[in-house]
Amino acid sequence: MLKLKRVHHIAIIASDYAQSRHFYCEVLGLKLINEVYRTERQSWKADLALNDDYIIELFSFVDAPPRVSYPEACGLRHLAFSVDDLQAAITFLSALHVECEPIRIDPLTNKLFTFFSDPDGLPLELYQDEIPNGK
Repeated sequence: MLKLKRVHHIAIIASDYAQSRHFYCEVLGLKLINEVYRTERQSWKADLALNDDYIIELFSFVDAPPRVSYPEACGLRHLAFSVDDLQAAITFLSALHVECEPIRIDPLTNKLFTFFSDPDGLPLELYQDEIPNGK
């Protein structure tokens, strides 16, 4: 059996690198740990970390075609982030004009979650690991 340890990173291609870099670093709070312009590919590459764990490679590529997110298509569906307080996270994002879907309850776990999108419409999820007040 293959012995995977963890997810190493997720790669995201942005249509507007500066806008997406701002979104992931300033709005979501990921830390820029490395950034390089690759002249031969006319492409930026940033390595982003969450809680000092490297998790996202953010790229720019000239004329990258848009990816279909809606209707949902086969392939990678979304990227989910765990939060302690879903309502506080939604309030924070709302103040930055990031629209979240209404809060839903996972029918299997009874945990709270919502979806929102990055600047290119990539679906992102916030998932509250703990059930508030033991409900």
